[in-house]
Amino acid sequence: MNMKKISAVILAASMVLGMMPMAAVADEAPESIKVGMVTDAGGINDQSFNQSAWEGLEALAEENDAIEVNYLESATDADYAANIQTFIDEGYDLIICGGFMLAGATREAAEANPDQKFAIVDDASNADLENVACLMFSQEQASYLVGVVAGMMTKSNKIGYVQGQVTDTMNLFGYGYIAGAQSVNPDIEVMQFNVNSFTDAATASAGATDMITNGADVIYHAAGGSGAGVIQACVDNDIYAIGVDTDQSYLAPETVITSAMKRVDIAVTSITEGVLEGEFAGGVHQYSLEDGGVDIAPTQDLLPDDVIAAVEAAKESILSGDVVVPTTAEECPDFVLE
Repeated sequence: MNMKKISAVILAASMVLGMMPMAAVADEAPESIKVGMVTDAGGINDQSFNQSAWEGLEALAEENDAIEVNYLESATDADYAANIQTFIDEGYDLIICGGFMLAGATREAAEANPDQKFAIVDDASNADLENVACLMFSQEQASYLVGVVAGMMTKSNKIGYVQGQVTDTMNLFGYGYIAGAQSVNPDIEVMQFNVNSFTDAATASAGATDMITNGADVIYHAAGGSGAGVIQACVDNDIYAIGVDTDQSYLAPETVITSAMKRVDIAVTSITEGVLEGEFAGGVHQYSLEDGGVDIAPTQDLLPDDVIAAVEAAKESILSGDVVVPTTAEECPDFVLE
């Protein structure tokens, strides 16, 4: 292992240690709890992380009568604070905020209600608050794996990437995808498009269509509800699509060849069970390939054996530390969205 790789491994390890959860706050275990989820503007049926989170909570509540779950949808960002306050007023034990767009509203509510427990998906800016659990995912790892798929499945050596918004968290998807594709196909061209919305399928479709016109034959989206437009554009033009957050193959079984999964359901289930057991830890809770928090989708019917084998090899290389997936623009200079 060369010195550059050793330094990267040490840096990654130090980052993990720095993002460990705060010590669990031990409370008397309650007989039952109420958990409320506030969605971002994508809504509960976004076919992405909001839906995954809610399905995880629903399944947990069906298994355990001591857990009651409910959700409130946010039509716009103006609804975030009001929806959070509704759950506070109704005495919910845990409030789960769906996505980094709720970061500001979560901080305001958490500081004003220090005894109220919160969890937020994809945001670490509130990690300094003892009553906020920040549920973070090594999404660059799953994106690297689907990048391997795209890099091997393309016939034109041109692939696409559509992102919902440009933020530090969202950019991780792009870094991983580009690095994964380049690892198996050094000559590949990765076209990139920023929708600047998680709810604008029409604009996402237009961006994807432009890529297809310019030769892209595989397109990956990390765009929440906007991604439906990407998948439809791929269906209409008979090229491959790659989904995100959940296994999206059901949306277009002959088009979606795989998906980069972010197991928000596992994360919200874990934090909910902790509250029921009388334990709650604020700070960052990191989910990665190692604990099943991210992965490639199990649906692989459209993938040749050599592609599946390459994905498994890449996964092992990440887990062993032989491959350190980029997490910054400096480490992935071919990422151009801003």
